[in-house]
Amino acid sequence: MTPSELYHFLDEYQISYEKFDHSPVYTVEESKKLSPAMSGGKTKNLFVRDKKGKHHILLTVEQDKRVDLKKVSEFIGYGRLSFCSPERLLKYLGVEPGSVSLLGILNDQAGEVEILIDEDLWKEQYLLCHPLVNTSTLRLGREELVKLFQLSGHPFRLLPIPELEE
Repeated sequence: MTPSELYHFLDEYQISYEKFDHSPVYTVEESKKLSPAMSGGKTKNLFVRDKKGKHHILLTVEQDKRVDLKKVSEFIGYGRLSFCSPERLLKYLGVEPGSVSLLGILNDQAGEVEILIDEDLWKEQYLLCHPLVNTSTLRLGREELVKLFQLSGHPFRLLPIPELEE
């Protein structure tokens, strides 16, 4: 799915959003400098897999949260988790590094990617997401995201994602 196809999908299914265009961002630090003037949960998306590559997970947390992947692994029972390669990212979510987003789930037609969202982030009324490219940010309400997940056939789980201890 291309960004224009994504917008068509959102419009077709009456999923409302607000759009903010900006320079390309590749890291949380860069996005903070260009932080959209939109209220909502600013997200960090980690695309990880288990050691055998059997389970693929899109893990979404608040942008400043330092995730303890070892504890997440223990919590969900999949064994050690590690970051996916750019090739897997493209294969499963159809995006390049720097553009990972909850909206990428629409490219997982086979339903092979699980969605885990941090409970703390989900308390926000709106979440900010890239529309498959890192040159824009969309603000979507929780209800809109739930509708999108249902339409894509992807259930999601809310979990208390453990943070790295200093």
